[in-house]
Amino acid sequence: MLGTQLNPAQYLKRCSEVFDTLDLSQIEGLADDIFAAWEHGRFVFLIGNGGSGSNCSHFCEDLGKSTLDRKDFTNDAAKRLKVLSLTDNTPYILAWGNDEGFDRVFVEQLKNFASPGDLLIAISGSGNSPNILNAVEWANRKEMTTWGITGYSGGKLKSLGKKNLHVPLDDMGMVESVHLVAFHWILNDIHGRINKVGRHAVGNKK
Repeated sequence: MLGTQLNPAQYLKRCSEVFDTLDLSQIEGLADDIFAAWEHGRFVFLIGNGGSGSNCSHFCEDLGKSTLDRKDFTNDAAKRLKVLSLTDNTPYILAWGNDEGFDRVFVEQLKNFASPGDLLIAISGSGNSPNILNAVEWANRKEMTTWGITGYSGGKLKSLGKKNLHVPLDDMGMVESVHLVAFHWILNDIHGRINKVGRHAVGNKK
C-alpha cells in the first residue's frame, strides 16, 4: 500500500503518472465492444471481487442508466444497453458459495444468463482470482467476448481474456481507481455514440 509511505501529494502524483503508461487503444477497444453489444442487443456482464466488485456495480449502474439521454427515460421504445453486474445477486452468490464453493459464484450465474456473442468484463487487480478465471474460461468456450481488466503483472487473466485492459501498477487501491477513471471515459464515449452528441454527432468521426 503506497499510501503508507507517501504523503497525499506524492500519492496523487504517483497515481497520475500511471495514466501515461496505459495503452489507450485498450480503453477505446473496450468502449467499442460495449457499444457493439448495444448495437446488436447483446448482454454485457461484469464480475469482480472486493473493490473490483464495487467497480462492477458502479460501472453497471452507469452503463444501464447514464447511456440514456434524459428524454428517453420515459420512452419505452428507446433502445437500452442490457447490462448486469453478477456481483450484486447476493443470495445467488451465497447459495453457490455455501453449497458448491466460492470459485463457482460467477460461472454458475453465466450458465443461467449468458449466450454466445455476449460480452463478459472480468475485473481482477491481481488477475489470479479463481472465480474470475473459471468464469472467463467458460465464457471463452461459449464464444463470448471476454475482457480481462487487470493490474500488477496481469496474472493469468491477462492472457486468458480474449482482450485486456491492463494497469501496470503494484498497488490495488490505485489500480482500482485508474480502472474507474477509464470506465467513466468509456461511459461518456458510449453515451455520445448512442445519442450522437459532441464529437460523435452526424458529420463527426470518432
